[in-house]
Amino acid sequence: MNPIEILRISWEAVGRNKIRSILTMLGIIIGVAAVIIMVAISAGTEATIQENITGLGSNLIFVSANFSRGGAPGMMTAGGGLVYDDATAIAESVNGVTAVVVEQTSSQTVKAGKTALEDIPILGTSPGFPAVRDMELAEGRYFNQKEVDQKTKVAVLGSTLAEELFGGENPVGQIVTVGAVKLTVIGVLAEKGTVGEVDYDSRLYTPITVIFDKFVDSPFARIRGDSVRMIYVKVADTKSVDGVILQIQLLLAKRHETTLDDLDVSITTQQDVITAQGSTTAAFRSLLGWVAGVSLLVGGIGIMNIMLVSVTERTREIGIRQAVGARPADILLQFLTEALLLSMAGGILGMLAGFAGAWVFSQASGMRTVIQPASILLAFGSAATVGVFFGFYPAGKAAQLEPIEALRYE
Repeated sequence: MNPIEILRISWEAVGRNKIRSILTMLGIIIGVAAVIIMVAISAGTEATIQENITGLGSNLIFVSANFSRGGAPGMMTAGGGLVYDDATAIAESVNGVTAVVVEQTSSQTVKAGKTALEDIPILGTSPGFPAVRDMELAEGRYFNQKEVDQKTKVAVLGSTLAEELFGGENPVGQIVTVGAVKLTVIGVLAEKGTVGEVDYDSRLYTPITVIFDKFVDSPFARIRGDSVRMIYVKVADTKSVDGVILQIQLLLAKRHETTLDDLDVSITTQQDVITAQGSTTAAFRSLLGWVAGVSLLVGGIGIMNIMLVSVTERTREIGIRQAVGARPADILLQFLTEALLLSMAGGILGMLAGFAGAWVFSQASGMRTVIQPASILLAFGSAATVGVFFGFYPAGKAAQLEPIEALRYE
C-alpha cells in the first residue's frame, strides 16, 4: 500500500467512531492546552516583572545594609550599615556614576483635614530620586537640595495617597500632619503602580534630612552618621556596571574599616533582581510542566488502550487485508498512522484550546499572558511523540497476527 492509501484508510477508521476518537484525544487535548496556557501565564508574569523593574530606572545598582551583624532594616547599628556620608563618598569618588540617591523609611499616621490614614510608608530621599527611579510628577514639583539642606518640612504624595487624603481637591499647597509633624504638600507623583510588594503610589516622600530629624531614631548618628536603608547608584554605561560595583566595594570597605570578604553591605543590580524573580517563575513553570506532562502521559495511555480495542475489534478486517496482499509492515504502518492521527488531531485541538484558555485567563484575571512559540512546538511535538510511542505496541500486535487465525476470528 502506498502512503496516501494508508492515510486514507487510517482516516476513515478514526472517523468511523467519532465520539470514541474525541474521547481518546481528550487527554492529549488537555495536556497540550495545559502546556500552552501555563507557559503563557509564566511568560506573561516574567515579562510584567521585568518591565516593572526596568520601569523603575535603568542601569541601577542597589547598595543596601547587610543586617547579618545585628539590627533591623532602617535601624542604625554600632557595628555596620550604610550612612548618608557613604552616598556622598560614592558620588564624589566612584568613576562612571551619573547619579546617587539615598532612601530611608519610616511608617507614620498621616492626617489631612478629617481624614487619617495609619501606617503610611514615609520615604526620605534626595532630590534626584524621581530621575533615578524614572518617576514623573503629575502636579507641583519635587523638593530641591536647598530644602534638603535646610530640613524644610515639605512632602510629595504618591497618587493613591493624594486621592485618599484629598479626594478631588488639589493637594499642592495643603498641609498634612505626619505623626506630630506638619508638612506642606508641594507635589503629587504620577501613578507608578506596585512592583513586588511595594506600592509606589501609596507613599509619602519627604527630604531625607526631615526623616533623620523627625521620624527615625538614630542613637549612633553622632558617632557614625545618619543611617540610610538603601543607596541607588545610576551607572552611565551598562558595560561598566561590574567595574563600578568593584569601586564601590573597595570604597565602602575602606570607609567601614573592613575587608571585601567581611563587607557589611549588599550590592545587587536590576539584572540580579530580574534573574531572582525569573528563577521563581521558572520553578513554578517547571512544576506546571510536570502536571501537563502527566496529562499527556494519561492521554497516551488512552490512545494505546483504544488502539488495542480497535485491533481486537478489527481482527477479521486485518486477516482480509493480509489475504489480499497486505504485508505486516503495511498493517503496522496503518495502525501506527491511526494512533498518530489521533494524537496530532488532539494536539491541534489542544493548541486551539490553549490559545482560547490563555486569552480567557488574561481577560478574567487581568494578568498578562504571552503565547510562546516554543511552547507550541514543545506541546505539539510531545503529542506526536506520545502518539507514536503508545501506538507502536498495538500496531505491532496487529502486524503479528496470523492471516488464517485472523480470518477465523469471530
